[in-house]
Amino acid sequence: MTTFNLADLFEATVDAYGDREYLVADGQRRTYAEMEARANRLAHFLASRGVGPGDHVGIYALNSVEWVEAAWAVFKLRAVWININYRYVKDELRYLLRNADLVALVHQAAYGPRVTELLPDLPGLTTLVTIDDGSGEPMPDGAVDYEQAMAQGGPERDFGPRSGDDHYVLYTGGTTGMPKGVVWRHEDVFYALGGGVDPMTNTRIVRPEEMVEKGRGGQVTLLPIAPLMHGATQWCVMGQSFVGNRVVLVPKFDPHEVWRLAQDEKVTSIMITGDAMGKPLVEALDDPGAEYDLSSL
Repeated sequence: MTTFNLADLFEATVDAYGDREYLVADGQRRTYAEMEARANRLAHFLASRGVGPGDHVGIYALNSVEWVEAAWAVFKLRAVWININYRYVKDELRYLLRNADLVALVHQAAYGPRVTELLPDLPGLTTLVTIDDGSGEPMPDGAVDYEQAMAQGGPERDFGPRSGDDHYVLYTGGTTGMPKGVVWRHEDVFYALGGGVDPMTNTRIVRPEEMVEKGRGGQVTLLPIAPLMHGATQWCVMGQSFVGNRVVLVPKFDPHEVWRLAQDEKVTSIMITGDAMGKPLVEALDDPGAEYDLSSL
């Protein structure tokens, strides 16, 4: 491995720690090897639909195993995944989907009606993949079920070489104007936010292989509770993915569910985004009957 491409870094971790449990979300579990095989399948399906280097693929879902699988699938193709705020109303969503120049979209079934409503305004969006979330909402015309898309692609890792210059894009929330796509090189986001600089020693990683070596001391478990549409959780997941650590996700913020997961999954560290999450978490511990074993934290 010679680059600081994010997909290359993840694949190196898979090669070293494939049997380690990687991700837990909403009752589903994936080892590193299982995650890669499924990401490869989805990547091959997307490639068969014409998705390639530099293309933009939206991910429109709550925190889930599928969100992370889709993200790695897109990066494996040297394409760019686009975070989509699931709270946006019609006009906001239309703006983002058009501004991002999407060619493909992976979305939860619950958001299918919104997607269907906007499709006439999105002529470049030619591939839709729908995640069955139990909502019962119909798939948009022409959409492919997520698991069926998986079945159409092979698990092989047979992708071409990648570059640290490949793009990662994070859309802002739009609190002071319309959302804007902030473009990073993979190598830059790795050094700034993906673990490329040791926070304790301020030492930069020189060789990509050093990230894998950092994981040989064992595995810790992190629980980032912000949505994956938010950069904080994206960067948390990426950073852990390069050293063989374990990540637990919660679909939506619920203080007692966070504490239950921390207890049951023996979480080592919880990542929050400010008092909007911190205060309800602390207050929940004072609720009647709120008794959790948090000794792993």
